[in-house]
Amino acid sequence: MVDIKKYKPTSAGRRFMTVSTFEDITRSKPEKGLTKGKSKKAGRNNAGSIMVRRRGGGAKRKYRVIDFIRKKNGIPAKVAEIEYDPNRSARIALLNYYDGEKRYVICPDNLKIGDTILAGPDAEIRVGNTKALKDIPEGTFIHNIEMKRGQGAVLARSAGVSAQILAKEGKYAHVKLPSGEVRLIGIHCFATIGQVGNLNHANINLGKAGKSRWKGRRPKVRGVAMNPIDHPLGGGEGKTSGGRHPVSPSGVLAKGYRTRKKKKNSDRFIVKKRTK
Repeated sequence: MVDIKKYKPTSAGRRFMTVSTFEDITRSKPEKGLTKGKSKKAGRNNAGSIMVRRRGGGAKRKYRVIDFIRKKNGIPAKVAEIEYDPNRSARIALLNYYDGEKRYVICPDNLKIGDTILAGPDAEIRVGNTKALKDIPEGTFIHNIEMKRGQGAVLARSAGVSAQILAKEGKYAHVKLPSGEVRLIGIHCFATIGQVGNLNHANINLGKAGKSRWKGRRPKVRGVAMNPIDHPLGGGEGKTSGGRHPVSPSGVLAKGYRTRKKKKNSDRFIVKKRTK
């Protein structure tokens, strides 16, 4: 587990700031052949209209191409480096395959340089190895889970998270996700054994507004502080607490009102919802 560094309160911004020590990182520059440019959208659509508020700016980043599909079955790979990825909360591991190819994967906890990992039916039940759910014992903690075989991992990819195989029934496995939801996932879908690393990520305190700006997060202005033309909660004589339930600028209720559409092909695989 990566330690967290605390600063002395030499200024208001330093008083509560904490950062990762990055002692698990083994090199600072990414593998050149596994990076590509990343353009910024700033929350806007193809017409330039703001679709997501409070986005924009931020540090320039290169995208690291991650192997979420793990197609190289049966070919062992040695962990060469563990690197920082500005595009995600988890660390990434650079793999040197025995056939000479290099690829990035999400780095699980307790994976170290020099370890050998494998994907496919012949892989052992060991941290970092990737297998189909049908070949992983019940009760095992997993991450990087596919929902369709060959689609690539879409579930349990953030720092410190893991899912658990509860049972197997016919063509599906019952998997408990980090949110508490229990979902049916096809037993031929691939998953990686272990928990995602960088467990202390959730405990880091940015400490100052500037660090949010580096991440591309702009300031949030309260609706009640705006004019009536800008927000339904704006205006009023003197200071007001809104006078109605909290809503978005378009008038959609902001607390407790469910906006998720029913997805027939997805909802039927939910055994237990994450909300009571």
